[in-house]
Order: sequence, then structure tokens, then C-alpha cells
Amino acid sequence: MPERKTLKKAEELKKKLLKEQIRTWDTLTAKDKKSILAYADHYRAFLQQAPTERRAVKFILEKAAGKGFVRIDSGKKHSGKLYLESRGKILALAVIGKKPLADGIRIVASHIDCPRLDLKTNPLYEDSGLAFLKTHYYGGIKKFHWVARPLAICGTVIRRDGSVVEISMGLDPAEPAFTITDLLPHLSRKQMEQKASEFMPAENLNILVGGFPYPEKEVEERIKLAVLDLLHTRYKITEEDFTTAEIQMVPAEPPRDLGFDRALIGGYGQDDRICAYASFTALLETATPEHTAIAIFYDKEEIGSEGNTSARSSVLELFLMDLMAETGMEPTTRNLHTVLFNGKALSADVAAGLDPTYPDVYEKRNSARLGHGINLKKYTGSGGKYSASDANAEYVAWVRKLFNDNGVAWQAGGMGKVDEGGGGTVAKYLANTGIDVVDCGPPVLGMHSPFEVSSKEDLWSCNKAFKVFFRS
Repeated sequence: MPERKTLKKAEELKKKLLKEQIRTWDTLTAKDKKSILAYADHYRAFLQQAPTERRAVKFILEKAAGKGFVRIDSGKKHSGKLYLESRGKILALAVIGKKPLADGIRIVASHIDCPRLDLKTNPLYEDSGLAFLKTHYYGGIKKFHWVARPLAICGTVIRRDGSVVEISMGLDPAEPAFTITDLLPHLSRKQMEQKASEFMPAENLNILVGGFPYPEKEVEERIKLAVLDLLHTRYKITEEDFTTAEIQMVPAEPPRDLGFDRALIGGYGQDDRICAYASFTALLETATPEHTAIAIFYDKEEIGSEGNTSARSSVLELFLMDLMAETGMEPTTRNLHTVLFNGKALSADVAAGLDPTYPDVYEKRNSARLGHGINLKKYTGSGGKYSASDANAEYVAWVRKLFNDNGVAWQAGGMGKVDEGGGGTVAKYLANTGIDVVDCGPPVLGMHSPFEVSSKEDLWSCNKAFKVFFRS
């Protein structure tokens, strides 16, 4: 009998003191489970339609306009739902709250750019009876991931006369795809002896785009000319127009349900469009919150947040100044700092999910697991927290309580073993404005690969977390 009492006391103490790792699926109602699957279907459609940051902005804007959002500098009447878009690649949405901006705001910041291959400014050439496009990779990739797979071309071209044309080919299975050829194993002896980072040089990431010659046999570079003729017929562009274009090569395969049970989603661009989707759909469901709620979607995160559409740009500050003027607060620098200083933010970015196939690089006690909810990352960076945003304990406690009080499934983890590498987000740039910010997002497997893997449970948990945050 004494042993049984001791065991019971130990179980009670365990329940009281230990942090229980609960699988999200086990806490859900049948209705919730049905909603998760439907929400994931809509998310897959978003991934398919928004393979580039420009397309992501367009998709989100169309949905927002349908919910009554109005451009803040348009002078049009509005119902407290406003947005600011810049250069087609950065977007901020806001729902004005009941309390004045000086009492603080709620920001969820994600990024909509993804690792990819960009075309060089003079990309098209002919060699050995074939036509190719030269590329320059964007962001952190494993170059061999992009070889011997179907690719699609997407982009925006500014013609000589200033007119704009959108290019897209390869995303529809009925359209032709493109590829980077691989070296056959029969001739790869030397290649196979090289490091993975070396055997596919960046200058070999050349896109195969054509093989038929132009009919006139006396013309030089007949394959290249034939490709240009096709492009001009379809898009009315010339070779010089490549100089004033932003054209990307992205995986042609559509996002898919993954696994026998369809519990997972596989597809390109989930870092970080999974957070973008979860945050903008959360904001669209937010009506007259206590504090003004803002979802911002940044570009250029994957290359260090450089440029005028990135988190280092002044777009957020400009939007806040416009919101101040719109709500009767004098748009001064001092007031802007007050709004930010009293505000709260979530840097919504994915986490490195624990992959049991590669246990040597993960620290299991501090790694996020798929299916266990949104992951809180108190700090990012690499090595000795270099280039990190390290949230203060008081703010992390506030977020923790918010999630616990509202039934949000969450976990806490970092980016693998300390000296294995690391990574950063937009959090440090938000933190530099004085706002409280912490990183959070769903864990994914295969981050930065052309086929990243996420959990439908975690996608759902993110959406719920962002809705709760916007309404806090």
C-alpha cells in the first residue's frame, strides 16, 4: 500500500512539474480534424498559385480585397481594413483596433521569398545544338537538389516601351517543363570523388530550354534564334528585355499530400509561405481587435533581408505613420517609436524539424517535432548566438501564457546542435525598432529543398496561434 501511494504521488508530481509533449491530433475534436484537412487543401492551392513572392503578394491582395481591405493611400472610405503594397514584393495588412496605436500594436511578420534559381541578365545562349539559360542561385540551397528535375519559369519582364508582361510556363502539366541536365554515372568517377558542395558548380546550373533550329539554315545560332522567336510570339519580348526582368526557375511539381494517411504536405516554398498563409488567413478572420493587428510579408529574407522590399526597409515604418495619421495620432518620429516600443510581434518563420534519419546534427531535447504544434524559438543565430535575436524572458512568458490560456498547441526548440550551423530570421530587424518579438513557426523537414515537408496539424496550430495573438 505505501508503495502505491508513493507511485501515485510521483505521478501527480510528474504531471505538475514536467512539460508534457502532447501530440496535437490527440487533443482535437472530430470537427477540428475535419477543419484541419480542409484548411490544408486551401493551403496547398496557395502554394501552387504562389511560387514566387510577386505571385504571393497578388494572391494575398486578391483575398484581402474580397474581405474589404483598401489601400491606405487611396483616399477611399474603409472599414478599418487597410494595406500597403510596394513594388509588387512586400505587403502589409492591418485591421485597426479599439485601442489607440500608442497602447501598442500586434504584428506577425513572415517572408514570401524562397530559395530558387534566378536568370542572369544575359541568360540565353546556344551550345552544341541546344539552347540554355544561365542562372544565379538565390538563397541557401544544395545545388544538386536542382539537377535532373522538372523546372518551371515564372517572372516579370519590363519591355523596351515600358509595358509589363508576366511569364509563366511549366507549372501546368500540359505545358513544357525545363531542366538542368545531370552527368551520367558512367562518366562520373571524378565527380563522385568531390565534395557535395563542389561537384555541381554554380556555373553548371544551366537550364535546357530548346533544341529545334530556326528554319533558315544560313542564320547563325539557329537554336537560340528559334527560342527568341517563340518568346517574342508568345510574350512580345526581345533578348534585351532580359536585362529589365525578374525571372525565376522554380520546381514544376505541384504540392502534394504526403503519406498513406495524408498527414503531411510536401512541396516547394513552405519556408516561409506556410507562415504567410497562416498569418494572412488569421488576419482576414480578425474583426475589430483590441489592438491594431498587422500582418506583414517581407521579401529578401533568404539573402539577409537586404533591399527596399526587405525587413530592413522602411516600409513598415511608413505604413505605421500612415496608420497614425488615419487614426488621429500625429505621425511624428517620437510617436512612431512609442507605437513600436509598446507593441508586440511574432517573427513567423519555420523551424528545423527533428529528422530521425539525421540524428547526429540535432539535439533532441531542444528540437521541434512535427505534429506537436507551433514552435517557439527564444533565440536564433549561429554558434555563440551570433547575429541572433534573443527574446527577453518576460515576453516569452507573455506569449506562453497567451497560448496556454487559449489552447494553442506549442513546443520550444532551436536549430540543431550549437556548432552544426544555424540560421536567422527577420526578428532581429524588428527587435531593432524596440518592439518585443520572438520567433515562432511550424517545424519542417528538408528546409530549403525543392520539396519541403510540413505537418497539417502544425499548419493548423500556427493559424490558431496567430488568430489568438491578433485578438490579444
